[in-house]
Amino acid sequence: MSESSQHPRPAGKGRGRFSGRIGYVLAVAGSAVGLGNIWRFPYLAAKYGGGMFLLVYLILVVTFGYVLIVSETTLGRMTRKSPVGAFRSFGDKLSLRFGGWINAVIPMLIVPYYSVIGGWVMKYLYEYLRGNAVPLAEDGYFSTFISNSAVVEFWFVVFAALVFFTILAGVKNGVEKVSKILMPLLILLAIFVTIYSVTRPGAMEGVKYFLIPNLETFSWMTVVAAMGQMFYSLSIAMGILYTYGSYIGKDVDIEHSTTQVEFFDTGVALLGGLMIIPAVFAFSGGNMETLKAGPSLTFITLPKVFASMGAGTAIGIAFFLMFLFAALTSAISLLETSVSTLEDELHWSRPKCCLVMVVVMLTFGTASSLGYGVWDHFLLFGMQFLDFFDFLTNSIMMPIAALATCYLILRVVGFARMDAEVERSSQFKRKKLYHFFLKYLAPICVSIILLSSIANVLGWISL
Repeated sequence: MSESSQHPRPAGKGRGRFSGRIGYVLAVAGSAVGLGNIWRFPYLAAKYGGGMFLLVYLILVVTFGYVLIVSETTLGRMTRKSPVGAFRSFGDKLSLRFGGWINAVIPMLIVPYYSVIGGWVMKYLYEYLRGNAVPLAEDGYFSTFISNSAVVEFWFVVFAALVFFTILAGVKNGVEKVSKILMPLLILLAIFVTIYSVTRPGAMEGVKYFLIPNLETFSWMTVVAAMGQMFYSLSIAMGILYTYGSYIGKDVDIEHSTTQVEFFDTGVALLGGLMIIPAVFAFSGGNMETLKAGPSLTFITLPKVFASMGAGTAIGIAFFLMFLFAALTSAISLLETSVSTLEDELHWSRPKCCLVMVVVMLTFGTASSLGYGVWDHFLLFGMQFLDFFDFLTNSIMMPIAALATCYLILRVVGFARMDAEVERSSQFKRKKLYHFFLKYLAPICVSIILLSSIANVLGWISL
């Protein structure tokens, strides 16, 4: 056993730190604002009722989302540890060890396949920069591209390298600095693309569909889908908020920062919907089948929309550049959480922990990148590797991780200690909501997501 492992680093000693509240908020917002907002949110909103989906989503963000963001951030700051250490700070029971590790393993499994999708985004941006808007819009382009294993693997490695260089630079000089640069640029590009989209002929009908709730489009699946999206979008139950919470000082107002993160995340989700739904609405003449294209909306339908526009190449460049920024900031947060956990648990240097994650990334990322190509005959429960990792982490492991956080607070830590930590720097205006929702509703909501996901994969319901 090495000397460092005999003398573990005390909580908070030698850890990276954010320079202050703004750095923390932009980093967390960068984590929350990712593929979920720009890729997943628009197609779910289009499929599950437009304005009705949006209304349900907003209600969930300011209740359920708020509760779990505050919980994870507070536990991270209280313990000065990433997820495994945070849970272990309150005892060494099997249930606590399990809760810590499931929160820690999730980002390690997500970041490889997330980086594959990031590589897809880079490939599309590269082609738009070359002026190839028309070929990108052709039928079969996307399926041909993802089946070309060598090309997909190349772009996966390029994207992953960008993420690793940022993490190697550290918290303040890497994660925070990149977030401070990319987040404002992302917002500006999103606003630009949104303005262009909503001003297309016929687009206003799409704006109305997205923004105005219609009770006739409401169903139970609207709630389930919005709940799952809120989960995915806010970086809840991925260990990220534990880790980022451990990097902030006792003077950072957790409640106010959480409100700002909610605002950032919801704002970009709104822009994502306004960028995509009105444009597709105008392109298709309001054809709901086109609008409900699902995950293919971004990589298959949108290039057709852009190609039909007068400034298709320019708007395609702006959109996929913004998409790349969102993917990068989220991938950085996932990898930072993974590296932080390894630093805490193995007591190794940051570069050495990054090297471990290189191996993890190449192993699982390569499986995902080749899953639609040379390894397309290898299926896990009838799914390609990327689809399986996405289902396993988002639909099964994340709800379990959130339940573990609820258990930790309700059965071990207690509201008194949580309140005291939050109130070190916050007025905690939503304390009553926090107590009520965490005690009575959060476990139920998370259980619904988990059971719905299992029922979906078994074919009992269709999500």
